[in-house]
Amino acid sequence: MELEKLQKIIAEVMNVDEEEITMDTTFVDDLGADSLDVYQIIMGIEEEFDIEIPNEEAEKIVSVGDAVEAIKNAIDA
Repeated sequence: MELEKLQKIIAEVMNVDEEEITMDTTFVDDLGADSLDVYQIIMGIEEEFDIEIPNEEAEKIVSVGDAVEAIKNAIDA
């Protein structure tokens, strides 16, 4: 469920097809995201899931899998 919502957010920000986004997709290397793109994705995640991801946690998010873990951790906290 997290992955599907995340795919939608990433696809909107990065202008790519949702099908191209997997758990192993990295934001910078695979999608060509810059820091602003990653910030927009994080903001979209926080809004969609009604959570807050601390900056130090956000800095560790490199791949879609990392983002899913951050979402799960924030929801469980």
